Amino acid sequence: MSIFNILSLIGGLSLFLFGMNYMGSSLERLGGGKFESVLEKMTNSRIKGLLLGAGVTAVIQSSSAVTVMAVGFVNSKIMTLSQVIGIIMGANIGTTITSWLLSLTGIESSNIFISLLKPSSFTPVLALAGIILFLFCKQEKKKNIGSILLGFSVLMFGMEAMSSAVAPLRDLPSFTNLLIKFSNPVLGVLAGMVLTAIIQSSSASVGILQALTSTGAITVSSAFPIILGQNIGTCITAIISSVGTSRNAKRTAAVHLAFNTVGVLAAMLLFYGIHFAVDLPFVNNTVNAADIAVIHTVFNVFATAILFPFGGLLEKFACAVIRDDSNENSTSLVEKRFLISPSYAIDKAKERCDAMGILAKKNIALCLDFIKEYSHTKDTIISENEKKLDAYEDELETYLVRISAMKLNTDDSVKISKLTHAIGNFERIGDYGANILKNKRKMHMENIHFSDEATRELEIMSRAVSEIIDKAVDAFINDDVELAMTIEPLEQVIDNLKAQLRALHAKRMQNGECSVDNGMLFFDIVNSFERIADHCSNLAVCIIELSQRSYQTHSYLKAAKSGADPNFMKAFEKYLIKYKVN
Repeated sequence: MSIFNILSLIGGLSLFLFGMNYMGSSLERLGGGKFESVLEKMTNSRIKGLLLGAGVTAVIQSSSAVTVMAVGFVNSKIMTLSQVIGIIMGANIGTTITSWLLSLTGIESSNIFISLLKPSSFTPVLALAGIILFLFCKQEKKKNIGSILLGFSVLMFGMEAMSSAVAPLRDLPSFTNLLIKFSNPVLGVLAGMVLTAIIQSSSASVGILQALTSTGAITVSSAFPIILGQNIGTCITAIISSVGTSRNAKRTAAVHLAFNTVGVLAAMLLFYGIHFAVDLPFVNNTVNAADIAVIHTVFNVFATAILFPFGGLLEKFACAVIRDDSNENSTSLVEKRFLISPSYAIDKAKERCDAMGILAKKNIALCLDFIKEYSHTKDTIISENEKKLDAYEDELETYLVRISAMKLNTDDSVKISKLTHAIGNFERIGDYGANILKNKRKMHMENIHFSDEATRELEIMSRAVSEIIDKAVDAFINDDVELAMTIEPLEQVIDNLKAQLRALHAKRMQNGECSVDNGMLFFDIVNSFERIADHCSNLAVCIIELSQRSYQTHSYLKAAKSGADPNFMKAFEKYLIKYKVN
């Protein structure tokens, strides 16, 4: 085997791994997080989890990705440990589809129709179709389909290149002697386990083994233990992912490892036990790529079949190995393991943003109650909620920045923009609520009171602020553009109220009805009301503009306030009457 064969092998392996990764990520973008959502919503029974785990893995071509998602589901308390056991078992079956696709490279026939099934015959056509879709189509969906075809083509070309590069090894006695050593069950399992742990993909390591079958030196005795070891090695991804997670998430990784290890032990006892008893005649037969796919599939179906009824025992084993910790307190708001699926991670971030908006609305409602009467209990609750809002902002912004660095489709980019704007506006709304709290606390401590007229005016403005934040949060949660369009007229009325209330209170100060300190506190509260409304307006404009794939805030606001829109003017007049001061 020459240096050129080695270079060809390296190049083929690189193309193979790149194609597998690129095809999987393209499939994920095309799905837009739907695969993970299906797993989340439809695993109320273990058999459903098994079928869905197999189906999703077959589609995205990665059992590692599915098991990492399972760890994330449990860590974020979306699923229980019992629910994900079926998914883990199904993922092992779903991953076998890759080996069947790769086995097509071994087709040899003089029949033209059968020869067309060989990847070297049809992948050039797929590659051409893929590059046309990718370069010349503007629709995101067609581009993703093109990327999938390109990834599959590169994968198959890499497989062909590896097979051709290693073919000369059949003439090297040292290579044959090395493979004979792997016939030892322990060495074979270790070899498969180490290879898979390094590249963190059982599908890829099986593909490499299938490429080596072109040497004609791979026998059943050497292939079988290597394949078993590959199933243990693939657990490394879930184990690494479980570091720093909750106890149940660690148990998920433990279940994955236990399931594959017990399955390997059972398969070895059965296979080598029968071989010892009756001396199986095919053990020393050479295998091809299709035979590897058969062995891989039979083993995974066998392991699932014998262990599926004992899912409860696997759960108990994991709980016994990883005991509960009464001091455990997970404070993470977002699940970093979902980042392997950007679209799904964005959906989860949206749920957390919704919760942040609801918390901001709740906090402002508590602050507005302070206009009537100070409450030490509410003071404590508002302060704690403000800390939570700051925590939401810190974690969600960091999370969205990490997602933004990934390759996203247009829809996901728009969602990221909307979430980023929402987080900032919700946090600022919380800050102005805290400012109202600070002023009312000062009034309570220094025994300062507003006049009845001033209190009445603040209550009118507070009702307008309560309505606008209700509308803004509801519009964001439901992505309701029509509701968002009703916010700007109300924001204009609140601006008018600010000017009116400042003028009326200034007059009271001039007449000696209120002190300067009293007046400064009044103005500060009114300003906070108006700024809360401004941030609700910012959020509404973001919802409206991004729904049209634009973000021209100044143009929208200028057009809305010009008086040319009869709906705007009608709503504005309605709110003027509703929140009339005198």
